[in-house]
Amino acid sequence: MNEEQNESLAGKMPVLFIGHGNPMYGIQENQYTKGWKNAVGNIPRPRAVLVISAHWETSGTRITAGPKPRTIHDFYGFPPELYEVRYDAPGDPRLASEVAGRLNPGPVWLDYQWGLDHGAWTVLRKLFPEADVPVLQMSLDRRKDPASHFEMAGDLDFLRRRGVLIIGSGNMVHNLRMIDFRDSQPQDWAVNANQRFKEMILAGEFDKLLHYDKLGKDVSLAVPTAEHFLPLLYALALKRGDDPVEIFNDGIDLGSISMTSLRIG
Repeated sequence: MNEEQNESLAGKMPVLFIGHGNPMYGIQENQYTKGWKNAVGNIPRPRAVLVISAHWETSGTRITAGPKPRTIHDFYGFPPELYEVRYDAPGDPRLASEVAGRLNPGPVWLDYQWGLDHGAWTVLRKLFPEADVPVLQMSLDRRKDPASHFEMAGDLDFLRRRGVLIIGSGNMVHNLRMIDFRDSQPQDWAVNANQRFKEMILAGEFDKLLHYDKLGKDVSLAVPTAEHFLPLLYALALKRGDDPVEIFNDGIDLGSISMTSLRIG
């Protein structure tokens, strides 16, 4: 059976954008982690998962290609039990090589050193707790502008037809300097920016999102740096035709972090 026949038999996987928020959610149960689980509750078992996480930025694009990606604890100041977590899902070197060869503009480098950072494993251990689904992670090329990320992300569409679940993991509103641990009420600018993003997403106005730096003060506060916003663009770039868009986990955490998440398809 050739690859084209394989694709037609696999069906088409949805795409997720997950607002991953606090690393502690990797070991806690709350409304957000329940929302993550529900998002995959009715999909077939994926052949593999590809995660684009806010927490892996590189010069050039890289994709994990090792057979056993390590668990990366890329944070500090948290309880010891969080650092003890291991998510020992296998990799898929063959699929990594294929993805690297199909993305444009290239080259995309195979990476044997990186593993799964907390933008990936904190979510995956809730979605697939047995760690028995192969996982790849793809980096964000810090040299690309949002439009270039969006363009390259579209080349990942073939994976949906091959039974691969693609997850963008970030936060569409993410300002750590504005967190208020004494008052977790959503700050007005965060609510306003989050609402604008949702309206543009549902209206299909993705071009406006590619130029978020022109959307005013509230959005400037919401996206002070690009890395947590870019995974959203990877998910949106994979919307096709009449793919439905479902918003879930719609809320602001710690005053300035949007947990708002999407399922496309």
